[in-house]
Amino acid sequence: MNTTKIALFKGKQIRKTLHNDEWWFSIIDIIEVLTDSNRPRKYWNDLKSKLHDEGYIQLSEKIGQLKLISTDGKKYATDCTNTETMLRIIQSIPSKKAEPLKRWLAKIGYERIQEIENPEIAMQRMQTIYEKKGYSKNWIDKRMRGIAVRQDLTDEWKERGATTSLDYAILTNEIIKGTFGMKVDEYKEFKSLKRENLRDHMTDLELILTMLGEATTTKITKDRDSKKFKDLKKDASDGGKVAGRTRKDIEKQSNKKVISNDNYTDTKESQKRFES
Repeated sequence: MNTTKIALFKGKQIRKTLHNDEWWFSIIDIIEVLTDSNRPRKYWNDLKSKLHDEGYIQLSEKIGQLKLISTDGKKYATDCTNTETMLRIIQSIPSKKAEPLKRWLAKIGYERIQEIENPEIAMQRMQTIYEKKGYSKNWIDKRMRGIAVRQDLTDEWKERGATTSLDYAILTNEIIKGTFGMKVDEYKEFKSLKRENLRDHMTDLELILTMLGEATTTKITKDRDSKKFKDLKKDASDGGKVAGRTRKDIEKQSNKKVISNDNYTDTKESQKRFES
């Protein structure tokens, strides 16, 4: 199912649509905004040839014809691409309007090189982002610790045969289901989330239990020396169940549900409960 929306670029409209769970943008619209060309389609055809000559032979594979609403209210097939390819295309547009984006891309590239050389910089930058979004320091500390726990687990999975994003998703679902009684998609629906990151909308206690499930899974996998995917799946299920039993014990002792449908996009009052 495609969800078509309009994005704004310095006050001008850029059509975009949700495709394969990521935003795809109208290339013609971007070119028209950045070049002020009266013939953006011809400009795009010429640019495609230029990009191919420059060695970007994969370009055609990264572009799709998706139906977007035109000015007459009807939908027409339009060349679209995702954010990564769109930024690559923008780099090849000789325009003053494109220059700020090119400088931004250079800055981001430099920052990523820094982070590879010193991973602590990435953690510090991430912490700053969460602070700007308004998360509390206590919540951020738990979120950052959770990222480290998750990294230890995925490193083990990678060394032991999990190779694709689908593998990781299946294994993660086992842990989350064991911990909270819901799969990731079900949990996101419970919290009224769509494409947002589930963990960014967990309460303190939800984060702690997620860490417990993942840390336990890591230990079980190491102790069992699991090698096959089916064994990793069993480990993930067992690790999640450990955290699940802990959750149930907490609920029994407190006489209150741990699982919360609050998310960080709710009202200020809900955010207070979210971080309490």
